[in-house]
Amino acid sequence: MTTPYSRRAFLSRGITLASAAWTIPAFLDLSAHALAQQVIPGQTSQPGVPQDRVLVVVQLAGGNDGLNTVIPFGDPAYHKARPTIAIKQNEALALPGSEGLGLHPRLAGLRELFDEGQVSIVQGVGYPNPNRSHFKSMDIWHTADTSGTGEGWLGRYFDNQCAGSPAGGGGADQHACGSDAGIAIGRTAPLAMEGRAFRPIAFESADLFRWTGEEMDGGRLAEPYHRITRTEHLPGMAEGDHAASFLMRTALDAQVASERIRKAVERKAEVEYPRTGLARQLMMVASMIAAGMPTRVYYVSLGGFDTHAGQGGANGSQANLLAQFGDALKAFYADLRRQENDSRVLTMTFSEFGRRVGQNGSAGTDHGTAAPMFLAGPMVRPGVLGNHPSLTDLDNGDLKHTVDFRSVYAGILKEWLKADPEKVLEGSFKAARVIKA
Repeated sequence: MTTPYSRRAFLSRGITLASAAWTIPAFLDLSAHALAQQVIPGQTSQPGVPQDRVLVVVQLAGGNDGLNTVIPFGDPAYHKARPTIAIKQNEALALPGSEGLGLHPRLAGLRELFDEGQVSIVQGVGYPNPNRSHFKSMDIWHTADTSGTGEGWLGRYFDNQCAGSPAGGGGADQHACGSDAGIAIGRTAPLAMEGRAFRPIAFESADLFRWTGEEMDGGRLAEPYHRITRTEHLPGMAEGDHAASFLMRTALDAQVASERIRKAVERKAEVEYPRTGLARQLMMVASMIAAGMPTRVYYVSLGGFDTHAGQGGANGSQANLLAQFGDALKAFYADLRRQENDSRVLTMTFSEFGRRVGQNGSAGTDHGTAAPMFLAGPMVRPGVLGNHPSLTDLDNGDLKHTVDFRSVYAGILKEWLKADPEKVLEGSFKAARVIKA
């Protein structure tokens, strides 16, 4: 029995974005018509998988200086190591319940969320034998593998959770998900979201994308596109040729543009966002969440944290970046609360490494190791988690990490996304308790 699909029904099931520059190869024309003749009912969600939960990842690219972000202003070693860029005690935003610790003075927005019990600060996060290369360390964080090779950890999450994918195998804990299950705001999708089978959507602006089904090839493909659904085998293919079938479906997905996403992104927010790049990205994410998108993971980024010179203390390049981060996150959660969606959205913030303890000769800091991570949302265990790394017991001038970043990933996977951390991370890591019981 076939299931009829209207344009509205198709758009509501799953939507992907494609650049207006794309064209349709002839084999896609044939594939679309083939798929149109074999439409099967959509797969339904499996019990135990929280379909309504969302993870937003904020990447602070360049290596954010953790010591001037979560500041040990009560430690004399901090001020001695940073004679001109240290944050003074009377400038830091002291953290209640954490003696001698405070936030950078430009993180007032983050501090407000902290005071509301919606921020968790995980201290001393890193990994063994740290790499100080931007590219290699970022690959390590993206793959959750100290070799920095393989698929992204979020890509593996989708591979394991999406029923019908080559990596998933259709287990009982899986659910159906389309390409729009993971969306990155940017020119390219991050490695973290690239799986063996799953490929996320990436875009910078909704203006660069459009619905193409009505316009392609004089409209001949419009009806096939409206009726496309996931199939395990395309008509006319040899039995077992699932790889070719999968590639054709993926290519078709890449051509379909969504007016629903475009309209969602163009939504006028009910709260005022700062006029910054990160705020614009988070506003788009909030709009897609408000529109009821089936997206499980969103990925945004803010660069510029490679502060080798002119970093400054309470003012300077890092201060401006931290203000953008804190103010954008504050507006984002104000928007989510207005939508009554804040309890659905966990935000995780990371950077590829911290900076060295001592400042350099250019009033900046060089590549280091351990640094704090931030988690935000009503579901997090609020406050400062763990002990701040020692500023005197160092590893060649660098902080020694006290928490493996993969433990934080494991906690998010296990307690928030309800996925098996060992399958996704391909290793056993003790899940950090970052989510309320």
